[in-house]
Amino acid sequence: MKLFFTLLFCLLLQTVYSQSVIQGAVLNQDQQPIVGATLLITGTNQGTVTDVEGKFSLSFNRSSNIVLRVSAIGYVAESINVDPANLVTGSFTVTLQEDEYRLQAVEITGRREDSYKNDVSFSGTKVASPIKDIPQSISFVTKELMVDQQAFTTGEVVKNMSGINQFSSYDDFTLRGFRSSNQLINGLRAGGIFWALPITANLERIEVIKGPASALFANTDPGGTINRVTKKPLDESRKSLQFSTGSFNTYRVALDFTGPMNEEKTLLYRLNVAYQDTESFRTLQGRTDMMVAPSFTFLPSDKTAINFDLVYSATRGKLDRGQPIFGASAGTDLFSTPISLAIAYVDDYLNIDNLFSTISLQHKFTEKTSLNVSYIKYLAQEDLQEHRTSNQFARDGDGNEIPTLMGMSTIRRFQRNYTDNLSAYLVHEFATGKIRHKLLGGYDYIQRVLPVGGATQNAGGYLRADGSGFINTFNPYNRDAYQFDQNGNPIPNVPHFNLANPRFTISNYENYLFINNPLTAAKYSVNGFYIQDQIEYNKLTLLLSLRQEFYTDLLGFGGSEEEEVTQAALIPRLGAVYALNKNINAYATYSQGYQPQGAGFIGSPEVFGGPFDPLTSRMGETGFKGEFFNRRLFATTAIYQITQNNILINANNPENPDLLAQRGQERARGIEFDLAGNITKNLSLTANYAYNRAIITESDNEQEIGEIKENAPLHQGGFWAKYVLTEGNLNGLGIALGGNFVSSRNTFSPILTLPSYFVADAALYYTVDKFRVSVNFRNLANQVHWVGGYDFNRLFPGEPRNFLATVAYNF
Repeated sequence: MKLFFTLLFCLLLQTVYSQSVIQGAVLNQDQQPIVGATLLITGTNQGTVTDVEGKFSLSFNRSSNIVLRVSAIGYVAESINVDPANLVTGSFTVTLQEDEYRLQAVEITGRREDSYKNDVSFSGTKVASPIKDIPQSISFVTKELMVDQQAFTTGEVVKNMSGINQFSSYDDFTLRGFRSSNQLINGLRAGGIFWALPITANLERIEVIKGPASALFANTDPGGTINRVTKKPLDESRKSLQFSTGSFNTYRVALDFTGPMNEEKTLLYRLNVAYQDTESFRTLQGRTDMMVAPSFTFLPSDKTAINFDLVYSATRGKLDRGQPIFGASAGTDLFSTPISLAIAYVDDYLNIDNLFSTISLQHKFTEKTSLNVSYIKYLAQEDLQEHRTSNQFARDGDGNEIPTLMGMSTIRRFQRNYTDNLSAYLVHEFATGKIRHKLLGGYDYIQRVLPVGGATQNAGGYLRADGSGFINTFNPYNRDAYQFDQNGNPIPNVPHFNLANPRFTISNYENYLFINNPLTAAKYSVNGFYIQDQIEYNKLTLLLSLRQEFYTDLLGFGGSEEEEVTQAALIPRLGAVYALNKNINAYATYSQGYQPQGAGFIGSPEVFGGPFDPLTSRMGETGFKGEFFNRRLFATTAIYQITQNNILINANNPENPDLLAQRGQERARGIEFDLAGNITKNLSLTANYAYNRAIITESDNEQEIGEIKENAPLHQGGFWAKYVLTEGNLNGLGIALGGNFVSSRNTFSPILTLPSYFVADAALYYTVDKFRVSVNFRNLANQVHWVGGYDFNRLFPGEPRNFLATVAYNF
């Protein structure tokens, strides 16, 4: 392996050809700089992108004459004949004319900008709209920030957005105080397995639509919806190779190739490949990740565009259920066990495979009328063998808890799920006098299937006296039902885990007594019809939308006792944006959410319980959005209130640790602030802050009412600033500093609180020619902290101090 990378490194160093240089700027018709404009020498793969001041420097092979193509999103492209002999350094200026119809209605071709700022969202209104003009808060993180922070999973990204923190180390988050695990890919419903965070190697950006988004995407979570936007092909050649290594024996390799496949540039491609092998600061919790993600764009005419993505990802590791600490009593020391402690056996495993494909079509019938169709097919597969806590401590012969011994269970499970989402809509632009309309009408179909063939094998509890099986809990008043050891304590079916003297061995599966059960097959489908109008008059823009949903849930799908449950919901969304001046907009919005909670959504009733009432929510929000420093920096401030009803929480049932229960109502009120972009061409910046008070307002447990919700901090925020030197002997050297903080949080145990924390990070960069070397340092002060937690059995510690070094070659 080392020899391979040495040879690769030497090969990439061979840059031996004579070159000339063009320097200049790309401006719009108002003589303002265009950031992220692409300049490409026709017939070659030589090109560059303008910086935050619209400036560029392009090296090229000497020629008597070249044709330079200059393009940018929202502008008419220009092709310019250039004679290198007549160039004056720094005097070359290109002016592009705006073309409002060049902004693609769906995200077909790639984003050319190269900064922390993102201007356009395709998910905020279903069509391409400047984020500034959307009447709802949308936070985002671009691939440039992910690369600078070396954020390999979505869990490492969310700290850059206000009001979002990890709920656990699984694929779930707290958004504005509410737990969320419902995610989209390119605005379409994603499937996936809950236990592993997805990797980011193929992502252009991650954006979060704050608050209920059911009017756009049917059943979504009330706090917000995470949308993962994949990288799309570009019409100029770009290639990147990257190798990383660092703490926890981490090795990563990634490549990103894109460009045209023919001279006419009607067929474009992009290929992202990533591989990671890493251990962890958590015992026996190393994992291997692999992703292959090709993407193709076909542009048969200036009226039609088609994009196809195929993504396969695989994770091999173990399921980390979190850190247990000593017995459940007030004042228990969080440091009673080390943060490295994870309950696992050597032969435990978690194998997750995800495969999805998306296809998108945009066709313009006229410049004012277009059809947009998108479809995703998602397959997720889980193969699991784990030892985990049974959510209770061991019991002695009198029924007392033994605070250093964890009750254990083991699970062997195999399951698949399939998700389909079709979205089709027409957009027509017209005017009635001075009022302009962008009218959208469409249909969505969503289907999720848990097919026959899923099964579980479970062992736990205490052995029966007659040896016929096990009982989940120990009842000291029924001692005759149990077997006892020489000390008079009940004998566990799966040996207890000793927190004071942990041992990590190969399991004795053949000695356990198991219960085998099939997972209940289920299917749900959603048919949604919606209409939306964006109405513009002078400085005011109104957004009016209405969606009618029809939900069908099939329990026992495909069996002789198949049961159908239907529901319907009418979901409105209202919003307004007013331009206070050229840079700042004020906005307000009202939206509702609706989410059925049947077997097709939640899973097998035998495991999770039910039936449950639907989750309903509503939000009111107002705020300001602005662009500053020549539109290089984007900022949003939002004030909101969200209420939701019929929330699912863990029932804390020792006999079934996955059983869910329903809580009456919760409410969140808060204020948020986000900014992202560039202050100067050298200084890139993101910052965020959220104050959020999320409380329980209705519950069967009266002691809960008025309490702060679980894993919902009052304060959360962070920043990241990067400065790059562009002149002098230190040209190409960059430094970044950042940090994030989260205040104390409640857990599902009323006597356990997670402490607040602040984690500081830093990075160094050096760019020379086409190489970039970087080192990222995380948790500089080695702050012990917990990103989330359930109770004494499952806490999720954050990483201690670590580093990651990367060498990248871009050509």
